[in-house]
Amino acid sequence: MKVHCIQHVKFEVPGTIIEWIEKKNHSFSTTHLYENDSLPETDTFDLLIVMGGPMNIYEYEKYPWLKREKAFLEKTIGDGKTVLGICLGAQLLADVLNAKVFKNQYKEIGWFPVSVVREEEFEIPLLEGIPEKFTAFHWHGDTFDLPEGAGLLFESKACKNQGFIYENRVIGLQFHLEMNEQTIRDVIENCRDELAEGEYIQKEEEMLDRADLFKESKKLMFRLMDNLEKTVLS
Repeated sequence: MKVHCIQHVKFEVPGTIIEWIEKKNHSFSTTHLYENDSLPETDTFDLLIVMGGPMNIYEYEKYPWLKREKAFLEKTIGDGKTVLGICLGAQLLADVLNAKVFKNQYKEIGWFPVSVVREEEFEIPLLEGIPEKFTAFHWHGDTFDLPEGAGLLFESKACKNQGFIYENRVIGLQFHLEMNEQTIRDVIENCRDELAEGEYIQKEEEMLDRADLFKESKKLMFRLMDNLEKTVLS
């Protein structure tokens, strides 16, 4: 399987997804949009992963590649590819699918519980082996409406729409299962100005001193990627 990743900033990397790819011996390539890399043809990959970043989806003047990326995502979805968007990546997918992206009531930064939402009309193999409730890492201030025709996957107390699935192959996750201790350290270092007082904003030590959650998060990321792999290869 060929996996391609879109990266918006140097410090938000695929993390444990890379470990999964290496374990499975899949091929991996990356577009670094912050270096103005060219985007690939959609027939060169099987699975697209769209990473996070601190920018807003409409900051076109500051990040002119956003328009190019959105057109690429629209084509990728139209070509029937499987796509996983994480945080900003999920917001970009929601926007491309004509859903509203807007400021959430709360900034959610740190480890907080997420619950699975099972809607009767959606049979979702992606959720196989995923517990009904788990703790995930978050770093976001925006959220999105559910795209028309999409199913809600996850929710949290601070943010109603934590994840969606569209046509059983386009997935947007507001939270991060891919982060390990180093990637969280990198995000803290680059986005420390966001760590103001807030009901759902943890302190640095609370985020880093959680070896148990790093282990569980990696396990869940691997399970999710296994399920995505089945979708791609079926």
